[in-house]
Amino acid sequence: MPRKTKRHSAEEIIAILREAEASSSSVEDFARAKGISVQTFYRWRNRYGGVDVKEARRLKDLEVENVRLKKLLVERDLEIEVMKEIAAKKW
Repeated sequence: MPRKTKRHSAEEIIAILREAEASSSSVEDFARAKGISVQTFYRWRNRYGGVDVKEARRLKDLEVENVRLKKLLVERDLEIEVMKEIAAKKW
């Protein structure tokens, strides 16, 4: 099953959360009007609540950098394992 793509950017999510704070309707009604589930709304609020757009962009940049560094670490560990195997063999 293919993974769903994100429909909303961090900037859009922050705008939706700010709109929800100003809204007088219930969370369920607001989420339905925006076409999202209540669970999604609360997940967004936990992640982006109190964050401005600049901080959200920085968070996204850090996440991308973290993924890149993890990939480099895995590649390095793999190279070390291959070298250990080569060194353990008797020619």
